[in-house]
Amino acid sequence: MEASAINTRGAAAPLGERPSRARLADPAFKVFLTVLAALVLVLIAFFFVFLANKAQPAFSQFGVFGFVFDNDWNVSQGVYGALPLVVGTLISSAIALVIGVPVAVATALFVTELCPRRARSTLTVLIELLAAVPSVVYGLWGFLVVIPFLKPFQQWLADTFGFLPFVGGPVAGPSYFIAGLILAIMIVPIVSAISREVMSTVPPDHKEAALALGATRWEMIRMAVLPYSRRGITGAAMLGLGRAIGETIAVTLVIGNAPQIGKQIFDQGYTLAAVIANEFGEAANNKIHTAALIAAGLVLFVLTLIVNALARWVVTRAERVDKPAGRFRRGGGGGLVAGSTTVGLTPAPVDDIATVVSES
Repeated sequence: MEASAINTRGAAAPLGERPSRARLADPAFKVFLTVLAALVLVLIAFFFVFLANKAQPAFSQFGVFGFVFDNDWNVSQGVYGALPLVVGTLISSAIALVIGVPVAVATALFVTELCPRRARSTLTVLIELLAAVPSVVYGLWGFLVVIPFLKPFQQWLADTFGFLPFVGGPVAGPSYFIAGLILAIMIVPIVSAISREVMSTVPPDHKEAALALGATRWEMIRMAVLPYSRRGITGAAMLGLGRAIGETIAVTLVIGNAPQIGKQIFDQGYTLAAVIANEFGEAANNKIHTAALIAAGLVLFVLTLIVNALARWVVTRAERVDKPAGRFRRGGGGGLVAGSTTVGLTPAPVDDIATVVSES
């Protein structure tokens, strides 16, 4: 009875008997979080309005479409067309994705599935340390080491595969390719970290069932791990793309800073972020030049928002497509694919996996 009395005295009062101040905690906390979330949207809107206002002189003189799609950036003549900068930003970022994402995903697969447990934590720390290297160090390393070292290799690629589009001709050294390569190294840590966390959520039942039924390690990864992690890997790649688009100093040092559209990936180019870093100091006394650089920043800002919106759409679309699925099924090429790619779905029954494996 004494213990019962203690429990009764220590228990919280029923909701109806609580003071009004206690009942106000939940609504107040909800309002607080709502205000914080709204501040993010307000901050984005403020950035957009501020940049658009400061870029108005350039837009008034050249027009919005004239500024974005004109292929002539000539400071001495007072002509500012940002198309070479946009193209350079997109090409270098695309090269970074093509090179960096497969390396990052392969690294994440090795760490989660193949790496010995004793070396796993050490390797993870070493990979994440790449993100701690300042971008200017990457740029100097690219300019002093990578460009001289890879120039003969680039020329060999240009001569050997000159029949391909955007490949061929003389190699200058700094180029879209080198910029994309440096960016690829810089995005590996973020893409690898997110992919690794997603792959670690794959239910063990999926992997163990495939291995128990005779699948090799590669088949298990292809059937169970990669399909299940597809949405997360896509989101990681889009985040890496956003990182590559906004990079400044490293790209400035290795892309060549030529305000023209190159005819091949080994030509020199320019990016939106690089032109702002290079020319903002000398544009202080030129109102139109300053406005043009701010307009370039606005284009970069909008481009980054578009990339993030596209990433959200891709992930959402994949979630809608994969939501009804919950078992391994035969793919279009005759192989096995996992129908469940949404974290938290019920693992495929072992009987279903056995049926599919036996049919293969």
